[in-house]
Amino acid sequence: MVDSIEVVMPQYGMGMMEGIIATWRVTVGDIVTRWQVIADVEVEKVDVELEAPAAGQITEICVAEGESAVVQQVVARIAPQ
Repeated sequence: MVDSIEVVMPQYGMGMMEGIIATWRVTVGDIVTRWQVIADVEVEKVDVELEAPAAGQITEICVAEGESAVVQQVVARIAPQ
């Protein structure tokens, strides 16, 4: 059984090295569905949507709004349900 699912900063483009979490649309404790938009990410002055990779409950937000994360860095965790 999986304890938690890691939400990582995806690579939206070939040259992308990092993105900034512009806005979290969820908080710890929220229940999400797979593919639900959970955050807005700023990449080279363009906003893109970060989707939940699985359904479950948000258990941790690892990167605060306004902070950057490198590609594949864990930005949140979801407990599967």
